[in-house]
Amino acid sequence: MKNWGLLTAPLGIFLCGMSVLYLKMQGAMQKVTNTTLQDPLVYVPYLLAAVFLTIVIQMVVIKRHLDTFILPIILMLVSIGLVEIARLKPALLLRQMQWLCIAMLVMFIVIRLWRQIKRMLNYPYLLGIGCVFLLGLPLLFGTEIGGSKNWLVLGPVSLQPSEFGKIILLFFLASYLSDHRRVLTLPAHKFLFLRLPPLRFIAPLICIWGLAVLMFVVEKDLGSALLFFGMAVLMTYMATGSKSYVFLAMAFIGIAAAASYALFGHVRVRFDIWLDPWADPNGMAYQVVQSLFAIGTGGLWGTGFGFGHPGFIPEVHTDFIFSAIVEEMGLTAGIMLIICYALLFWRGIKGALKLKNASEALLMAGCGVLILLQMFIIIAGVTKFLPLTGITLPFVSYGGSSMVSSFILLAMLLSLTKEQKNV
Repeated sequence: MKNWGLLTAPLGIFLCGMSVLYLKMQGAMQKVTNTTLQDPLVYVPYLLAAVFLTIVIQMVVIKRHLDTFILPIILMLVSIGLVEIARLKPALLLRQMQWLCIAMLVMFIVIRLWRQIKRMLNYPYLLGIGCVFLLGLPLLFGTEIGGSKNWLVLGPVSLQPSEFGKIILLFFLASYLSDHRRVLTLPAHKFLFLRLPPLRFIAPLICIWGLAVLMFVVEKDLGSALLFFGMAVLMTYMATGSKSYVFLAMAFIGIAAAASYALFGHVRVRFDIWLDPWADPNGMAYQVVQSLFAIGTGGLWGTGFGFGHPGFIPEVHTDFIFSAIVEEMGLTAGIMLIICYALLFWRGIKGALKLKNASEALLMAGCGVLILLQMFIIIAGVTKFLPLTGITLPFVSYGGSSMVSSFILLAMLLSLTKEQKNV
């Protein structure tokens, strides 16, 4: 089974969702959106382009005997995201569809050139330097948008270097950990119950942890900091199986968090909002409080698509799109979204276990971990399980940088996996 039939479901979701919005705006007494959707003909060229690229990519996937189950799941998430953006911010739908076409084209190029691209695994230290350089750009030339100084503004285009830095970091960790796996698993120093190798071998990992803390303190980007730190810890554990690294990382982040809380005012504000948002529900904690109200209002089945009030949440189309989905389509829809991400994680881990090359296996497992971890961080933030972060929900939230980097990640996952016969 090549899963061609599954590709029709995302298109059906998009067309049905758009039809509901147009009918609501034309005939219903209650207006769904603050601004009107554009003429349907405006979206047709980009929709046809996306469908054409989908067919081409699926043909390449089938021809190369890759996993045909992954692409339909991703397109399901993308379709839900497009419908929600049309519901929440209609003026941004056309731009999001343009970014989708660009992302799919980039994905096609990465799949075609994968043999050349994976050679980067042979140069771990160059990858490490490139990652530090990319993440350091906002410190020098960054612009603060939405409270985080993690944006580069290039004329009419705004980019987040961290979105592409996480991919470079993924390559670096897979390459470095596979090359030094023997040394990292043969401890030379004992401290209490910790078993650690010489400092020079764990220095790159400590640098990544320190870079994550620096991103949080200087760039005020908690989401990317948690993402990068979590990637480093989880991939190190997957490569070595040593709990000492996990404990050392937790101790490091605990000390860094305590010091940051004591020294920096914006860090204290972020943590105080997380601990007690009801102390200032109409001020700094307004977003979190409205998100909790939205999720609570939705209940199990939701208020109905177009019948909720997600517009009360600022930046609902980016950071809080999960809250909008749960409010109008219920906790059931939220759980289905989580299951889609869990399936991607499962396919990544399952494929990684079948790869003989250690660096490629780590890279593939890291792709699955990265998708699941990013989903967990953003959902935990909007539900107050973790302090509020500023990252996007992969494939669903509005954002060009996020869309392109997510499809690059998808191309890597597809290129590394073999087709599973028992889906």
